[in-house]
Amino acid sequence: MAGLVRFNSLIVSSFIVTGLLAIVPMPQWAMYYRPEWVALVVIYWVINNPERVGIGVAWVVGIIVDALTGSLFGLHALGLALVAYLALRLRLRLRLFSVSRQASVVLVIVGLQLLLIQWLQFLFDLPRGTSMMFLAPAITSALLWPLAWVLLGGIVRSLDLN
Repeated sequence: MAGLVRFNSLIVSSFIVTGLLAIVPMPQWAMYYRPEWVALVVIYWVINNPERVGIGVAWVVGIIVDALTGSLFGLHALGLALVAYLALRLRLRLRLFSVSRQASVVLVIVGLQLLLIQWLQFLFDLPRGTSMMFLAPAITSALLWPLAWVLLGGIVRSLDLN
């Protein structure tokens, strides 16, 4: 029972940390390259623990991200639900891939999330960039995927939560 509580605490803590990373102030030039930290953690937990983190959890976390960032209510929720759905559909294959190959799939999944968010911003006539730079976070997220994979996996192993 204590292991379950620790595991759930780790999941919640990882979402809190990434939520804070999503709102940390950055220089304007760096804003284009901010990784989608929350999406990375959603992908990690969906691949490794789909019975605890799935589409519903991703939706709730997305609503919280919407509140933190002041964006349209449901915008990130829908994007993270898409991320969770795709990760769930691909999870068995992703577990067999090397971390570098997983990063290429993360690039596509996060890219689709960003395209969905961009499309919704267009649909609701919200301010958005006019260049393709809105996809830059997909690249930085894919580049940081190996670090996220090793870091979260190391924490799970060190706490003996497998």
